[in-house]
Amino acid sequence: MKAAHPGVGRMSRAGGRRRVALRVLTPAAIAVLVLSALASLFTLDITENGMVTRFGRIVQLVEEPGLGFKLPFERVQRFDKRLLYLSTRPVEYVTADRKNVSVATLATWRIAEPTRFLATLATRDDAEQRLTEAIVGEVGAVLGRHSFASLIAPHASENRFGAIVAEVRAGVQALVAPAYGIEVIDLGVRELALPQLNRQSVFERMKAERARITMQLRSDGKAESRRIIAEADRQKARILADANELARRLDGEGDAEAMRVYAREFGADLPFFKLVRTLEAYDRILDDKTTLFLPAESELLQMLQPSASVARDLSPPPKARPRNGESVGAGVEGQQPPSRGESP
Repeated sequence: MKAAHPGVGRMSRAGGRRRVALRVLTPAAIAVLVLSALASLFTLDITENGMVTRFGRIVQLVEEPGLGFKLPFERVQRFDKRLLYLSTRPVEYVTADRKNVSVATLATWRIAEPTRFLATLATRDDAEQRLTEAIVGEVGAVLGRHSFASLIAPHASENRFGAIVAEVRAGVQALVAPAYGIEVIDLGVRELALPQLNRQSVFERMKAERARITMQLRSDGKAESRRIIAEADRQKARILADANELARRLDGEGDAEAMRVYAREFGADLPFFKLVRTLEAYDRILDDKTTLFLPAESELLQMLQPSASVARDLSPPPKARPRNGESVGAGVEGQQPPSRGESP
C-alpha cells in the first residue's frame, strides 16, 4: 500500500479549518448584521421630536411620529413637543417704593427650535433651570420699576397688575427665545404675598387706606343724594307751577264760558234771571239761626210778598197806547216806573 503525499494532507487540514471558520463566522456575521439593522431603526412617539446626531453634529430633524432610519453609529435625541409647565418657588422682591413683596410664578413653555435647544441645553432640566433664572431676574427688574400700589390697587383704573405681568412675559421671551430656542406661551403669578416680617404693618396701612376710601365714598354719596333731592325739588316746583298755571287758565276759561252761557240764557228771560239770583241770595244768607232786618222796598223781600204781587212784579209792564203826536217808544221811555209795592 502506497503512503499519502504530505502536501495532500496539509491541503485537507487547511480546508477543514476554513470550513470550521465559516461555520463560526457566518452566525457571527449574521448577528452583526441583525444588530446593525436594529441599531439603524428607531421610533418616535406622537408627543416627541427627534434629532439625529453623528459624532455630536446634527444630521437630521425628525418631526413625524413612527419608524425612522439612521446609521448604526448615529444617535437620536428625543424632545417633548407638548406644552410644558414650570412653577417657580416664592422669591422676595423690592418694589420701586421700597416695599417687599413675595412672588411665585407659573410659566407655560415649549421647545420652539430643537436645533438651538440641543446646541445650548440638551435636557429639560437644564432648560427649566435657565428659564427659572430668566423669570426671577425679569420679575425683579420689572417690579423695581413699579410701586407696590400698582399690584394691589383698589380701583380697577389704577390696577396695572395685568400690564406688569405682560411686561415680565415679554422680557422673559426676549431672553430665552434667541438664546435657547424656547417659546414662553404664558406667564402668570401663582402667588403674591407680603413677607411675614412686615405683613402686619402693611395690613394696618391697607385698613387705613380702605377707611379713607370708605369715608370719601360716603361723602360723595351724601353730596350726590343732596344734589338729586335738590333736582327733584326743583322739578317738583316747576311741575306744580305749570300745573297751577294750567289750572288757573282752565278755571278762567271755564268761568268765561259760564259767564257767556249765563249771559246768553238769562238775557233771553230777564225776570227769570232776577228770580234765580234772588233765590241764590236767600240760600246764602237765610237759615234757621239768622235774623235779617230789611226795608220794605228791598228787592230781597219781593219773594215774601203775596203771590199776586210777585206775579205782577215778574210780569213785564204793559205797553202804553200812543197818544196823538207821540210815538210808542217815546211814551214808554218817558213813563216813570211804579214804586216798589205799588200797582202800576
